[in-house]
Amino acid sequence: MAAPSLLNWRRVSSFTGPVPRARHGHRAVAIRELMIIFGGGNEGIADELHVYNTVTNQWFLPAVRGDIPPGCAAHGFVCDGTRILVFGGMVEYGRYSNELYELQASRWLWKKVKPHPPSSGLPPCPRLGHSFSLYGNKCYLFGGLANESEDSNNNVPRYLNDFYELELQHGSGVVGWSIPATKGTVPSPRESHTAVIYCKKDSGSPKMYVFGGMCGSRLDDLWQLDLETMSWSKPETKGTVPLPRSLHTASVIGNKMYIFGGWVPHKGENIETSPHDCEWRCTSSFSYLNLDTAEWTTLVSDSQEDKKNSRPRPRAGHCAVAIGTRLYFWSGRDGYKKALNSQVCCKDLWYLDTEKPPAPSQVQLIKATTNSFHVKWDEVPTVEGYLLQLNTDLPYQATSSDSSAAPNMQGVRMDPHRQGSNSIVPNSINDTMHSAKTEHAAMKGTSVKNKLDLKASADSNAILHSSLATNASNHNSCVVDMIRKTEGPHTSANIGVLSSCLDLRTVIPETSVSSTVSSAQTMVTQQTIKTESSSTNGAVVKDETSLTTFSTKSEVDETCALPATKISRVEVHAAAMPFSKETPSNPLATMKAGERQWCDVGIFKNNTALVSQFYLLPKGKQSISKIGNADVPDYSLLKKQDLVPGTGYRFRVAAINGCGIGPFSKISEFKTCIPGFPGAPSAVRISKNVEGIHLSWEPPTSPSGNILEYSAYLAIRTAQIQDNPSQLVFMRIYCGLKTSCIVTAGQLANAHIDYTSRPAIVFRISAKNEKGYGPATQVRWLQGNNKKAPLN
Repeated sequence: MAAPSLLNWRRVSSFTGPVPRARHGHRAVAIRELMIIFGGGNEGIADELHVYNTVTNQWFLPAVRGDIPPGCAAHGFVCDGTRILVFGGMVEYGRYSNELYELQASRWLWKKVKPHPPSSGLPPCPRLGHSFSLYGNKCYLFGGLANESEDSNNNVPRYLNDFYELELQHGSGVVGWSIPATKGTVPSPRESHTAVIYCKKDSGSPKMYVFGGMCGSRLDDLWQLDLETMSWSKPETKGTVPLPRSLHTASVIGNKMYIFGGWVPHKGENIETSPHDCEWRCTSSFSYLNLDTAEWTTLVSDSQEDKKNSRPRPRAGHCAVAIGTRLYFWSGRDGYKKALNSQVCCKDLWYLDTEKPPAPSQVQLIKATTNSFHVKWDEVPTVEGYLLQLNTDLPYQATSSDSSAAPNMQGVRMDPHRQGSNSIVPNSINDTMHSAKTEHAAMKGTSVKNKLDLKASADSNAILHSSLATNASNHNSCVVDMIRKTEGPHTSANIGVLSSCLDLRTVIPETSVSSTVSSAQTMVTQQTIKTESSSTNGAVVKDETSLTTFSTKSEVDETCALPATKISRVEVHAAAMPFSKETPSNPLATMKAGERQWCDVGIFKNNTALVSQFYLLPKGKQSISKIGNADVPDYSLLKKQDLVPGTGYRFRVAAINGCGIGPFSKISEFKTCIPGFPGAPSAVRISKNVEGIHLSWEPPTSPSGNILEYSAYLAIRTAQIQDNPSQLVFMRIYCGLKTSCIVTAGQLANAHIDYTSRPAIVFRISAKNEKGYGPATQVRWLQGNNKKAPLN
């Protein structure tokens, strides 16, 4: 964790949508990237449900329906998957609730639920300021404040320390309340405290930690409840315990419980002599408790002044939500004076990264040309950008490119919530992908094995066997996933497939390397097409189909027509292949990757990049990237070098957030294209017929001469593949000039079902010209989750 002086708070600005009015006593939970807020009060109790999308920086009001609960404040609010439970709270001044509501956030449907009462004892009484914590299929209710008077205008407070367990049904509904028998000393009665549940990784039982609260005076005690033995204890802690407080927040990220804000005593007041009469004030102090070592660490002390408005101002009754390793804070009140009987609520939204981001996935290849790569990597949640680096065995030489084209990026502060272009530094590309989640399937390799005696159908005249290349770099092939067509009319949708332009020689060579060399994959995105006029990359879909499309502005776009009915996703990948014999001789080829200096390609806001150049390191420098608490490098002062045809390049990427640059990904290696070889076949189509299936394709969009023949291959079952499922064995099922073939039921009976991602039958198709075979298009025909024979 960064030192207190280095905390990098961010105030979110420029958001869109209906921003909720400022308030306190509200509650919030997170569902993936969404922060969902309910209740609270400020000039009346709020009854709306507000949602903030942390990725798009948008507020919105979902159209809720069903048994919509009344507005409430200081209530219990927990999230179990995509359902949210609300219990109790103040519904109007002096009137508290003990009702339970469930919200199915996938449908924005409210439902009032009635749990069974405990087998012995009464159900929880109406209350506010209680804690309501979820672990597994149970919610744990502790403490709160009740009104002893039946007249809501005559408030007679009673602090509670009762403890209830609420068992949930799977998915929706509840079973009922129970009152567990606990051991040890029970914490004193309190309200406006916090309770979190934490379980050590791989060991230990889950424990609930209760901190602070109010019982006539503010509290600073810490209690622990072992949820297996139901034993209360008071753990001994190290470090500086935060000041007594109530109306604060506690959030768990990793093994740390972060405490922020709340009401604390005025400086210099003796709270022991006059605990009930002294004035209280809000704080912006920030600490965490290491739940493994029971040690407190102060990140922002109560005495630290903030003259630059660089962090949230003091507040209480706010909400805090953890999304990934980032903490979001919204609203709350910033003070209360008895003499004035007034309070002011904050309107601001802040976030803080609590640690550096994790390493992204390996860089994956979308497309290669003779002098560029289109690459991507999996998104990392709640980051502000990505640093992409490469190295190569070729000597670094500056190009004649005008380096002044790079803007001066020194001092740039990255804000993912600010609207604008994808590019933060040169070589970034606009986000041409649709804003949707992506999925990837690993493509395993093949190498040629001649004279293998395999029992296959008569027209199988070639077999490819997969093994890992020891010195393989990347020629590239395309991979596309298809859902098997099971019913419905024979319609088709064009799905974009991006291919690269490298050779396969006279047969398809090894197309896989280990993860330390390359695991090149391609991003696709999901989009629902609902109208006849809707198109994806020029394709028109005539029925409502949920499918995956690829859209890009790359130079060579090739499309793949697939059966639209029952298509739910299509995945496009590129796979690594060895250098061809025409690779230029390289005196540095024996140098290890770690011995070469890494050069920056640039800093990218999104997880895609078009790479045609990289920045050269100044002499004597090991790295030019300084991000986080130092300046962004000034790329305009650096020389650039172009990518060279037929050359291997190693890539790695790291994510960036307010704490700085995280660890780099594993290394991927790709090779730029060698001119002259045909591109990958496109527009692959699979349909059933009486003999088996009909497999067809279109010629490469860049044939680079006359196409002499095509070869199609099917991954088949073997004893070896059962021992090592990652090594596919391919049997050639077609070789000829036609752009289609029949795959018989007998051949399909020998098909291997690949489970590296989703179950699929794997085909590969490649084209050959005068120079040799080009890259293969790999097609994964998705089979569902059963292990039945294909075509069943």
